[in-house]
Amino acid sequence: MTLLFIIITVIVSLLAFSNRELFDRLKFNAHAVAYNKNYYRFFSYGLLHADLVHLLINMFVLYSFGRFVESDFIAIYGKAEGIFLYVLLYIGSIAFSTLPSLGKHKDDIMYNAVGASGAVSAVIFASILIRPSSKIGLILLPIPIPSPVFGILFLIFSAYMARRGKDNIGHDAHFWGALFGFVFPILFKPELIHFFFRQIF
Repeated sequence: MTLLFIIITVIVSLLAFSNRELFDRLKFNAHAVAYNKNYYRFFSYGLLHADLVHLLINMFVLYSFGRFVESDFIAIYGKAEGIFLYVLLYIGSIAFSTLPSLGKHKDDIMYNAVGASGAVSAVIFASILIRPSSKIGLILLPIPIPSPVFGILFLIFSAYMARRGKDNIGHDAHFWGALFGFVFPILFKPELIHFFFRQIF
């Protein structure tokens, strides 16, 4: 499923790069969702990206983490249920991560959002929950750090940057997508939270 998500996202993103009408129809616009009932935008915006770099980064991170989370879901929940829940994790996080933005920007006709970052954050945090003893390295931080430490720093940074709101990055989506990714697997397997803390301590 990870590869399927990547293929579909790449195809739609590339098409939208050269088709402004398609881009505008699929992007998340809080005003259009709230007042025009364009609820499909809760999901379609995750197939779009601002540019090629944005697309490549998201898809690289999704490929890096998604393969393991998908296989872990199958091992934890069983094949059919695991694949189903992995799909729900990805699609659900796309919608969930924009809910705060809808509330904050529904009267701002100029507010738009694109990108699979909320869903990618969800996959990363599902990985942190399931593999808390692993380490995560970044391009700008070549020394791997424990995944729970990375998770805490990521949430603090995303919350801080979302409050500042001085760049063009969807930090709100990163924050809420990450929380969704951590909590969602626990809803279907509460023992995971005990496993998480046992692995840490």
